[in-house]
Amino acid sequence: MSDLAIEATGLGKRYVLGENTSRDRFRLALRSLLPNRPLGGEKALWALRDVSFSVTQGEAIGIIGRNGAGKSTLLKLLSRITQPTEGRAQLRGRVGTLLEVGTGFHPELTGRDNIFLSGAILGMPRAEVARKFDEIVAFAEIEKFVDTPVKRYSSGMYVRLAFAVASFLEPEILIVDEVLAVGDVAFQRKSLARLNDASRGHGRTVLFVSHNLQAIRTFCRRTIVLEQGRLIFDGSVEDGIEHYLRALPKEMKLRNVAEKNRANRSSGAAKFVSLKSMDRDGTGTWRHQHGEVVRFQFDYEVREPIRDLGFHFQVRMASTDEIITALYEVVSEMPLTAGRKGRVELSFPRFPMRPVELAIRADLMSLDYRTVYDTVDDNVAMPFLVIGSNNYDRYFRIGLISFDYEFKATEVVGVDASRDRARDEVTK
Repeated sequence: MSDLAIEATGLGKRYVLGENTSRDRFRLALRSLLPNRPLGGEKALWALRDVSFSVTQGEAIGIIGRNGAGKSTLLKLLSRITQPTEGRAQLRGRVGTLLEVGTGFHPELTGRDNIFLSGAILGMPRAEVARKFDEIVAFAEIEKFVDTPVKRYSSGMYVRLAFAVASFLEPEILIVDEVLAVGDVAFQRKSLARLNDASRGHGRTVLFVSHNLQAIRTFCRRTIVLEQGRLIFDGSVEDGIEHYLRALPKEMKLRNVAEKNRANRSSGAAKFVSLKSMDRDGTGTWRHQHGEVVRFQFDYEVREPIRDLGFHFQVRMASTDEIITALYEVVSEMPLTAGRKGRVELSFPRFPMRPVELAIRADLMSLDYRTVYDTVDDNVAMPFLVIGSNNYDRYFRIGLISFDYEFKATEVVGVDASRDRARDEVTK
């Protein structure tokens, strides 16, 4: 019997851009009978192309890449949620997936009903699910709400229950996407410990997608790096992370990046056209050392007349979305006409964050905070800011920020020793 849990050979997934009408679907269905026929005038997007790899039983594999690299598409193919356009994937064993909040849950059913439904989908006898029921509910911390329809759950409750079901019902292969970031920090730690136990303690195979590179380092022993739908690296964790970080763009051009996403969140009267993260010397990089200068440069242009302009900047934890700091500065108190261009520069003389991955958000907005002109963050594929350090003190890895402090230690004479000396002097 093969010790391979997953074999992927030449996997590819193509999507056709444009209208999704009944006529389009009928035409594509007919065309599927003639696979060698070209696509005519439609625009085809290969979300994944020619991806091959294998995973042995009990391995924990981290999958990393920028937004849009094909990570979620790969997991959906492996989970049989969607079918590949080309290639094949063979999975040996029962598969549990956690790709989106509430994956596989029926919103009208209670938490209790969904636990048993998920077990049935995995092919587990009801008695086996019943034995694990109390553990699942306790881990998910939903004892009070287990008989409430899950459509009334918060996103945090949803993901806690979904993860508990996926991990406690003991699939041989567990596939987990970035969805764990929805939970709070304590739950994320508990979940990672559970994944670690499932892989190393019980020999289960785990595929783990995360932007939290520290979690990848801690939990995985191997990484797969995807870029623009193709597998560009398969090997050790540190080499994979290094490969991923080297591929980050030095400067982002934003004129046509995620226009729909930005339009949904802003008016578009002013737009960012480029952004850059730099070191002290002005070299573009998203990798910085703790305590060094970190600089940002944002170029913008005014599309419609605006009465004033402000700049909002925010730093968040990449793994939890928790806000570390935020600032707001005035760019112009005077009206700006269409066609005006400008630049915003921001510098941190001594960046205090310890080794971590950070998400950056920037907004152009009115000075009364009522109108947001443009927003850019990791939703438009902005890279995470990676803070590293050459300090190998293990205590330096604990916590987020280094404070300047003074420390002094002096020798203190003990009370007993003082009394002994005084007694000796009297005796003399």
